[in-house]
Amino acid sequence: MVETTANPGGAVGGTDAAKNHFAKAMEEALAGARALGEEAQNRAGGYREKLYQKKDGLSGEAKVRSDEYKDKAFGFAADGKTKACTALSGLGQAINENAGALDEKVGVKYGDYARTAAQSVQDMATRLDEKSLDELSEDAVEFVRTRPALAVGMAAAAGYLLGRAFK
Repeated sequence: MVETTANPGGAVGGTDAAKNHFAKAMEEALAGARALGEEAQNRAGGYREKLYQKKDGLSGEAKVRSDEYKDKAFGFAADGKTKACTALSGLGQAINENAGALDEKVGVKYGDYARTAAQSVQDMATRLDEKSLDELSEDAVEFVRTRPALAVGMAAAAGYLLGRAFK
């Protein structure tokens, strides 16, 4: 034990001891802080690695799902195209079959109009059947670019009709 009151030089020695003790405590605190910082960085690196692995797994899974849904959508579009072609072809045949009745009841002129309309519908069904889905989508984009007002009007009319149909 150092007596600071009896020995003036001891006071300095006590101060030096306290400074040394404080310096050692600071060094230990800094070393502890460095160790904690390194441990935190190691843990963060581990978590980061897990996160990247999970992200890669999820993005791979999302790509697979996206491809599946894309294939399904193209399948539905192809089925819709086939059904539309069949419906247009049937409509053309029905118009053509009724052209004879129009000849008798209204006149040959109107029967010829019906035959022309039936041929136009048949031609449309053939063109639709011959085009791929990519070509049809390009045609739709081009139509919207050249006639945006008509495209919006047709979309509104289709929405109205679908709304009435499902009401």
